[in-house]
Amino acid sequence: MSQKESIRDVDVAGKRVFVRVDFNVPIHGGTISDDTRIRAAVPTIQYLLDHGASVILASHLGRPGGRVQDDLKLAPVADRLGEILRIPVQVAPDSVGGETASLAHALQPGDVLMLENVRFHPEEESNDAGYARDLAELANLYVDDAFGSAHRAHASTEGITHFLTSVAGLLMERELTALGSVINHPDRPLVAIIGGAKISSKIGVLTHLLDLTDSFLIGGGMANTLLKAQGHEVGDSLIEEDKLDEARSFLDLARSRARQVELPRDVVVVREVSTEAERKTVRVEDVETGWKIVDIGPDTVASFGDFIGHAGTVVWNGPMGIFELEPFAAGTRAVARAVAASNARSIVGGGDSVAAVEEAGLADRMTHISTGGGASLEFLEGRTLPGVAALQDAPVRGVTP
Repeated sequence: MSQKESIRDVDVAGKRVFVRVDFNVPIHGGTISDDTRIRAAVPTIQYLLDHGASVILASHLGRPGGRVQDDLKLAPVADRLGEILRIPVQVAPDSVGGETASLAHALQPGDVLMLENVRFHPEEESNDAGYARDLAELANLYVDDAFGSAHRAHASTEGITHFLTSVAGLLMERELTALGSVINHPDRPLVAIIGGAKISSKIGVLTHLLDLTDSFLIGGGMANTLLKAQGHEVGDSLIEEDKLDEARSFLDLARSRARQVELPRDVVVVREVSTEAERKTVRVEDVETGWKIVDIGPDTVASFGDFIGHAGTVVWNGPMGIFELEPFAAGTRAVARAVAASNARSIVGGGDSVAAVEEAGLADRMTHISTGGGASLEFLEGRTLPGVAALQDAPVRGVTP
C-alpha cells in the first residue's frame, strides 16, 4: 500500500478540520471505564489546535442500528476529552443538519466541536453519498485518525473523502508505519502469535503471512481445530468441523514452505467452562472425552517463550485461552510477559491480547499496540482497507517528475 500524506504534510492553519476518530469506548451508567481510545487521538487533535485549526470530531459509539439511543450519545466522551485537553468540547445536536452546520461554521481556531454519534443515521453504514456530502460541507479538510474503522467503507471513513482533501492523522500514520514494517522489512526471525476462538476468522491472515513469517505460535480455540486436523482427539473442546480441510491445507502449505507451526504441547482442560470447575493440565495426546481445552499449559508457554526470545519481530493477535475468565488467563499473560522481555520489535493487536498487555502493566514495553483489531488483521492479510486507500498518497521522495 502506498504511503499516505499526513497532517504534517498539509497547511491546517485557519481551516475547519473534520477528524474521524474512534471513540467507541465502554460507557456504563454514563461513566467511561476505559479512555484509552480517547487518549490515543489526543496527539492529532492537539497538533491541529497548536497549528491554528478548529476541529470537528466524528465517531460512532456502539451499534445503534441507525436510530437515536440516549445511552449511546457522545456527551460523556466530549466531557472526558475536554478534561484531557483542558478546554471545553461542545457537542452538536446531530452529525448533520442546519444547527450542526451553524455550529461548525462558527468555529474559531482552537475550538473543538464533537458531532453526535454518526451511526444514529443509517446512511453512515450504507456509505450514502448524500450523507457523506453533508458531513464534508462542515469542514474544508478531512483527517482520518480511526484506524480501527478503516476496514469499513462508511460515509465518515470513505464517502467523505470524495468531497474533501483527505490525509492521515498521527495515530493512523503510526498504525500504517508499524504494520507496514512487518510486511515490508521485518527484523528476522518474524514470529506470529495467533490466538482466538475460531480459525475461520484468522485463516486468511495465517495463509497470507506464510510468505512473511518464519514461525507461527498458535493457541486459543483455533488451535483445537488445527490439532484435530493433525489427528489429535480434543475431547469436547471448541472446534470448527467445517474448517478442518482448510486447517489441513494450511498445515500442508506451511510444511511445504518450511514454516514452523507450533501448536500447544500441553493444555489446561475442564469439564465445564466455569471459574469453579475442576481443572487439570494434560498433554495434547491425553485430552479425554468430556473435557474441554481452555488454555495452554506450562510446557507450551516455555516452548512459545523460546521462539519469542529469539525473535527479531513479533506480531501478536488473539488470546491463548478463555482469557476473560481469570483461571484460564495464565497462558495469555505468560505470553505477554515473554514478548515484553524479548528484544524483538513487537506489534500487538486484538482486544484480549492488548488487554493482557495493559493489565500486566507491560504496554510501555511493546513497540506498538494497535488500536484496530479487525483492521490490523485485514491489513496483515493483504486486504485493501477502504478508509486507508481513500487517503491521499504521499509523493515519492527523491523522484523527479
